[in-house]
Amino acid sequence: MTAIELPNGSAVPADPRRERVRATWSAGDVGRIATSHAGGAAAFVARLDLEPGAHVLDVACGTGNLAIPASRAGAVVVGLDIVPALLAQARAAAAAEGLGARFDEGDCEEMPYEDASFDVAMSMAGAMFAARPERAAAELLRVVRPGGRIAMANWTSRGFVGEMGRLTAAYAPPPADVPSPLLWGDETTVRARLAGVASLRLVRRHAVLEFPFGPSAVVEELRAWYGPTVREFAALDAPARDALRRALEALWAGHNRATDGTTRVESEYLDVLAIR
Repeated sequence: MTAIELPNGSAVPADPRRERVRATWSAGDVGRIATSHAGGAAAFVARLDLEPGAHVLDVACGTGNLAIPASRAGAVVVGLDIVPALLAQARAAAAAEGLGARFDEGDCEEMPYEDASFDVAMSMAGAMFAARPERAAAELLRVVRPGGRIAMANWTSRGFVGEMGRLTAAYAPPPADVPSPLLWGDETTVRARLAGVASLRLVRRHAVLEFPFGPSAVVEELRAWYGPTVREFAALDAPARDALRRALEALWAGHNRATDGTTRVESEYLDVLAIR
């Protein structure tokens, strides 16, 4: 296997599961989808009440939905993601506002940072998709200083995103060697993965997913740009793709709260706040 060079100059051997994660989130352009819950991301950061100068890590940062508002608040922000194209969008967004956030390429299972480097490590629908969740949890614990905070927003199995995942899995089953990302939305699982922290608060909240067009167009947007959906549809034959498309359209339409031709769907997530 070839090696991947990280920002600190070290080399990590290529790993099939890591490369599958990279390929999934490199498909399409998840930045187009991330805008649908930008408001919820900003609210998540606001609840952290970050102090100016606090050293903050946005894990699996994508296009910077958390990193950008954290940088606006005066924190010293580093974003980490496995997909170069998403990092490029995050850097451009920060530069457009004159923000000093830094964005590094790397894997949340093997983060290129020293122990106790950050006051806060945060992740919204990001680290939950790591192929080896125990490694991701151990890394979150490692890079946060004693007394620092780990904050996560993880989709739950009973929320809309969980329902969409189950529907899709009926047509395109996920890899058998990777635990369900939705386990990060289960309180018992999170307590086990973050065992040993000084305190742990778990609260179920709802995020709003908003699109400026109707449910059928949302499904087409996901098919074209959301990496997991792109890959799932690509694995199906034409009849199965058509059946999944219709099922997803019905799901989005059934949960849509908008009445003006747009789409507004709420999905439950588990708000995790651990004190190291």
